[in-house]
Amino acid sequence: MLNELLLIKKIKEGDIKAFESLFKSYYTPLCLYAVNITGRQDVSEEIVQDIFYIFWKERERLTLFHSAKSYLYGAVKNRSLQYCEHIEVRRRHREAVLSGKVKPEPTATPQEELEYHELEKLIDRTLQQLPGRRMQIFRMHREDGLKYAEIASAMNLSVKTVEAEMTKALQTLRKEVEVYTRTK
Repeated sequence: MLNELLLIKKIKEGDIKAFESLFKSYYTPLCLYAVNITGRQDVSEEIVQDIFYIFWKERERLTLFHSAKSYLYGAVKNRSLQYCEHIEVRRRHREAVLSGKVKPEPTATPQEELEYHELEKLIDRTLQQLPGRRMQIFRMHREDGLKYAEIASAMNLSVKTVEAEMTKALQTLRKEVEVYTRTK
């Protein structure tokens, strides 16, 4: 327990070696724990990686009432249960749609369809005008569904850089959409 408290103190001070030690100690057992809840290895690894990412990112503000072990296991349990709940909601919705209990959305008017396609073209043109890296980050996040950490890893960038590029891309899109809606 005393060693763990010293380790946590070092992590809070930004000691990456201490964090790596904690990661190596708990990564595999946490993945196994998450697999027991989710039933999926890939999802479990992503959950555990996200928990460690948050742990590192929030290290200075982190308040542990018990131990790092109990914090990590609790966080993995909560995230795993959230995943299972999400999957269950999707399954129930799919069954409701297939059984006809959920009515499809009403169809749009021709005017709404036209406006939708105009807006879609505007967004596409705006994205094409973004700097290459910014456009790629935006598409990886919005179209491919990748998380900032995954994009950062794939592009060999920091997560902060990815966040900054996404913020700039969204600001540009908002400005263009505002101009479009004012003219309508």
